[in-house]
This record gives sequence, structure tokens and C-alpha cells, in this order.
Amino acid sequence: MEAVNYYIAAIKESASLNAFIEVYEEEALAKAAELDTLLKNGNPIPSLFGVIIGLKDVICYKGHKISAASKILENFTSIYNATATQKLLDAGAIIIGRQNCDEFAMGSSNENSYYGPVKNAKDQERVSGGSSGGSAVSVQANLCMISLGSDTGGSVRQPADFCGIIGMKPTYGRISRYGLIAYASSFDQIGIFAKTIEDAALVLEIIAGEDDFDSTVSTKSVEKYSATINNTTKKFRVAYFKESIEHPALDKNIKEQITTTIDQMKAAGHTVDAISFDLLDYVVPTYYVLTTAEASSNLSRFDGVRYGHRTEQKNIDLTTLYKASRSEGFGEEVKRRILLGTFVLSEGYFDAYFTKAQKVRQLLKTKTTSIFAEYDAIISPTVPSPAFKIGEKSDDPIEMFLADIYTVYPNLVGIPAISIPLYTHNNGMPFGLQIMTNHYNETTLFQLSNQLINLK
Repeated sequence: MEAVNYYIAAIKESASLNAFIEVYEEEALAKAAELDTLLKNGNPIPSLFGVIIGLKDVICYKGHKISAASKILENFTSIYNATATQKLLDAGAIIIGRQNCDEFAMGSSNENSYYGPVKNAKDQERVSGGSSGGSAVSVQANLCMISLGSDTGGSVRQPADFCGIIGMKPTYGRISRYGLIAYASSFDQIGIFAKTIEDAALVLEIIAGEDDFDSTVSTKSVEKYSATINNTTKKFRVAYFKESIEHPALDKNIKEQITTTIDQMKAAGHTVDAISFDLLDYVVPTYYVLTTAEASSNLSRFDGVRYGHRTEQKNIDLTTLYKASRSEGFGEEVKRRILLGTFVLSEGYFDAYFTKAQKVRQLLKTKTTSIFAEYDAIISPTVPSPAFKIGEKSDDPIEMFLADIYTVYPNLVGIPAISIPLYTHNNGMPFGLQIMTNHYNETTLFQLSNQLINLK
């Protein structure tokens, strides 16, 4: 009970950050009282007993509103729990509220929300990162213990980097997507925000695993990640892409500090090699062609007929109803991506864009397989620059897209990735290092992450 009261008070005191859309105050207190009674009666203690968790506003929680931070779903109430939500509840967690995000998880700064931007707790003039900005800031500012977000192209790792916390995206299919509002179905994955590697590992082993409601989820057994992360003696073979460190978009100070980490890793006994990756400049265009195409399809269901925003215009035909409801309900960034996706799927352009992007995706997968035949992990910057000022890039969508240059690659090939908070920029803002491992090798991801955090 005391913990819930503490976090409720903290959320109220930090309301200017705009991290939460809704707080389940009465419900969380009632759940805490129930758990306190279980404890007093000597009942078995579940693995997430009393852990205070926030959910990004794209993850369903039965009987609670979910809007994807969009006007078009402003008053929609979920009729079922996401599988990840149910597993948290079954493990004794307390869901304290739903968290702000970029509309339909489309954005890299959390400036695209119907509810307004989320502000970085380190400097409220700067962005939180996106699209899971509210979830990241909630952990950063101690408004909850753990948050769940979604990661389609970096939407967990990038805000984690900007906020100086841990953001982890597992292998595609490691966590069920049932109950996650879709952006791009072959990319989307629920991810975890935490302050420690131990917490992230424990939450993953609880919410991962097979699910009859998701045909794409893996049936592989879930490892006890939390029991294996403290292997401090194992030495790893690590690669980094020369092109990522030498890229002109990379901030000089970020490059210098990551280069220092590479030297420290070598001194600690790890093998760290620079390898060529000539496909780096293709990952962003490939990602945006494919994800916008999938978004165009996924978001076609939001038409104002059965649920969601419906235009108040009267005496109009069905086509006009669709157009008006969607034009009024979607924000500018979502409209931009729907239009782009519809274009690349259109007759005469499908082969030129969508088919070609799929071929590049396959090349990336083949290249990734060859890399992990020789190395345990790949490291890179998480983002090319630290958190920027609110409004600084909002008028330049291309520059905003290019901010994803390092994070979209793991989503394109489906591998797990994590951003760990190792650094402070010379402007005072935190930033992190991204680590990637082979499919379903989250154990190595956690072990190496733990070693590098302790190497600081």
C-alpha cells in the first residue's frame, strides 16, 4: 500500500512531464490492499508481487480505456487483456496507469500524441524520445518500477537512450502480440523499460512464451534469464559496424565515448572487431517502405463505423463518412505514413518500392546470419544524437526518420536488442549503447549488458 501511495504522489507531482494519460488510483490501492492481505496470511508470494507497472497506451487492459494516443480511439474501452498484461497480473503486479506515446506508436520524439508531448525529466525542454516516451519517462522519473512499451523500429530503445534507462526489445515472437494495437505486424514487439538488467530479465521471463492467441509467437521454451545474467567471467566475441561509428550523422561526443568503451572491452578480454556493413544506408528507407505499407493495411479498420471517432457531419454518404472520420481522427504523422504506405502498395509502384524493400530485408537477414556465425553480439550507438529540443525537428520528417538509423535494423531482421545507459553527453544529457544478439539469444544480451554496466 505504501509503495502505491508513493508512486501516485510522484505521478501527481510530476504531472508537467505528461507521462501518464490516466492513473488507476483507486484500483491500484485496492490491488495493493489485496496483496497485503495475502502476505499477512502467509500465502505464496508470486514473482512480481506488488511491482508497480505502467502500460503504454497501445497494450490492452480489460475494462480500461486504450486509445493509441489518438483522437480516433479517444473513448474506446478494451474488452480483453493483452497476453502480456494478463501474465503481469497473474504474477502479482499492480498496473498503475496507461502511459502517453506517439499516436499509433508512430514517432521518434513523443510529439505526435493527441494528448500532447511527453517531456524529458532530465530537461523538460527536450523530448523524451518515441514512440514509448511516456513509458520511458515514467521509469526515468520514478513514477513506476517497470513499464511495458512497444518497439517497431526503436520505440523502446530510443526513448530509453534519451532518458538514461534500460530499454529492451526481445526477439520478434518472443512475447505475444495479442492485445497490442498493431502498427506494422511483422515488426511490432512488446518491450521492457527498467532501471536494472535484473528487473528487465525477470519481467521478460514472465511475459514471454507461447500463446494460442498469436500465431506468430514462438513455441521455444523461455529461459530463466534472471538466473544467468551474473556471469561476469565469460568473454564474448563482439562486432561493430565501421559504417555506424564513422557515419556523418553520428554526434562526435557519442562516437568518442563509444570508442572508449570498445577499448575498455578489449582490455577486459573481449574480442571486439570492426566489420563492414555496406547496407546501413538502406535500412531506414527499407524500414519506412515496409512499415508504412503494413500500417496502411492495419489502420484501415479505423473508419468510425463500429467504434472510435465518427464525424458529426450529417446527411453524408458512406464514403464521405469514412473520409471525414479518418481525417478528423488521425493526426498528421499517422496520415503521412498511411499515405506513404498506400502509395508504395499501389499499382505501378508495388514492385518498385515494396517488393524491392522486401528483397533488401532478405539481404539484411542473410548478412545477419553470417555475422552471428562468427560473433556473439553486435554493438552500435542507439541514436545518432542525444535528446533534442521539443519542436526542433518537427518540421523536418526526413531528419526525424534518419534518427532511427541504428534502431530499425534489429526490427527488420527480428533479433533482440537493448539500449543500456552508459554515458553522459557533454551537454549533460544521458545516452546509451545498443547491443544486439542472435535470435532467441536474450541470455547473451543480458550477460554482456550486465558486464558493460559494471565496466563503467
